[in-house]
Amino acid sequence: MAVPVLLPKLGLTMETGSIEEWLVESGTQVKPGDPLLRLATDKVDVDVEAEGEGLFHAVADVNVDLAPGSLIGWLLAEGEPLPGDGNVGSDASQPLTVAEPSAVVPAHSDIDGAASGVASGAGNGVTSGRQFVSPNARRVAGERGVDITALRGTGPNGRIVTADVLEAPSSPTTAATGGGTVGSPLVRRAAAAAGVDLDSVRASGVGGRITRSDIAAAATASSTGVSSTTAASAASEVIPMTGMRGVIAARMHASLSEMAQLTLGTDVTMDDAVALRAELKAQWAAAGLAVPSITDLIVRAAALALREHPRLNASVRGDAIHVQPEINIGVAVALDDGLMVPVIKNADRTPVSAIATESRRLAQGARTGKLALPDLEAGTFTVSTLGTYGIDFFTPVITPGQVAILGVGRLRDSVRWDGEVPLRTQVLTLSLTFDHRAVDGAPAADYLRTVVTLLQNPFALLA
Repeated sequence: MAVPVLLPKLGLTMETGSIEEWLVESGTQVKPGDPLLRLATDKVDVDVEAEGEGLFHAVADVNVDLAPGSLIGWLLAEGEPLPGDGNVGSDASQPLTVAEPSAVVPAHSDIDGAASGVASGAGNGVTSGRQFVSPNARRVAGERGVDITALRGTGPNGRIVTADVLEAPSSPTTAATGGGTVGSPLVRRAAAAAGVDLDSVRASGVGGRITRSDIAAAATASSTGVSSTTAASAASEVIPMTGMRGVIAARMHASLSEMAQLTLGTDVTMDDAVALRAELKAQWAAAGLAVPSITDLIVRAAALALREHPRLNASVRGDAIHVQPEINIGVAVALDDGLMVPVIKNADRTPVSAIATESRRLAQGARTGKLALPDLEAGTFTVSTLGTYGIDFFTPVITPGQVAILGVGRLRDSVRWDGEVPLRTQVLTLSLTFDHRAVDGAPAADYLRTVVTLLQNPFALLA
């Protein structure tokens, strides 16, 4: 009996997801635990594994937004036909575009030259004499003239995925006629959104890397008939707001349009906090403990202050304010293609040393794409810092589902007066944006004052 394979709902807040890449071809025998696909959500990309056994047949296209629960494939018994209504968005009788040579390639055997033009062998991505390669990665390797045996797989269990091929140098022939090295996932998504074949794009980036400007030029050339070289010098850069960028745009617009947002700002003297951090650095580093950053101290202060001002640790749903039972602080992390907000759970009950360890793990995971969905969920309040970019004050936008966000500026030198004597001091500016529907100005100011008090008496953060 045919068993449907549905797009999983990964987390309570997931609204849509798209299949970034199939990891097996249609017709492959799979068993529970075998990777089926790479799923891209608004927060994180993950590998999805089979939950049953059978011959897998995909019926959904890649790079198409699908709701959780959408039919994406079938598990069939040997000889069992594909259900007539099994295809998503197209006639199920039409050929499936994901069918490629086998995803598991025996070592030292020839791959069909018409499909890839390369041979497999022992090397990176090989386990027990077998090289694991996704079908799309093998196809792209053949088109770009990439020796797949020389690649190091970054997929599950060392599997070679499309990104590994796209980041590998192309053959001289390929590079001369286009088909440079793709610089980032955003470039691939921009090409897909613009309908541009990456192999036809002339790369202008460093080391033959394809940039978004190259995609825009190729798209313009395709629509006007002008050569890509000429178009590149005249066309403006077009960046499709898809994927992470599209989700950020939609959520920030919704945040501003659905909330009554107001920002308060104040300076906080950080002399004692800086001195405490220096002392901890000398003591904790020798003991093998993570030394907190200034941001870590602010996260701890923000969490402790929420205990006294729980109205800011809430969400507005319908006509009611829901105060959250836990204090989970999201810390915004800037990425090349957008922004991620991993969450430190129970930050008010987590020691500073543990906050420092967790914040580093989350920041590293965000930048390397290694975060899991639980790392990005259940945030009740957010801290966003632009101090490293030299910004003193800004008005952060509230994360949807929350009622407040704390912005942190740069640590800078200032002057305070002791009678007639000027003294050098270090200060930074905090900016609290809050939803005026849930919190009034005076309670918000009281919260900000509590944060300032904690930072100016930092030993309270160690309790």
